[in-house]
Amino acid sequence: MKKLIVFVALLLLLVACGGGDGDEGETAVLTVENYMQAKVDTDADTIRALLCSEMEANAERETLTFQGVDNPRIESMDCTFDGDATVSCTGQIIATYGTEDNAFPFTNYRVVQEDGEWKWCGEAY
Repeated sequence: MKKLIVFVALLLLLVACGGGDGDEGETAVLTVENYMQAKVDTDADTIRALLCSEMEANAERETLTFQGVDNPRIESMDCTFDGDATVSCTGQIIATYGTEDNAFPFTNYRVVQEDGEWKWCGEAY
């Protein structure tokens, strides 16, 4: 819950600092980065808060993706907003299964604005 409060405070601060594509892009990127961190942390509240309405039915699946996995962590995440409702990310999630590390590379993600906020809406194809 603390993370959600911090996220909302950051969003409000970014919005209060002015409009424009730069701020909007930064907010979209922050949404994706926070979503990925919540997924690694199995933080159901943050995941639900950041999912677009189209993806709400998948909230439990998204939350449980890395539950029970040893030491899931984000490495070298770097995301950019392309200005067309897509955030492109490099880096990866590393998760240990047994004794083996497995990499899940980041890709491109759809974001949509709902009620004035950016929401994560799945992978962009």
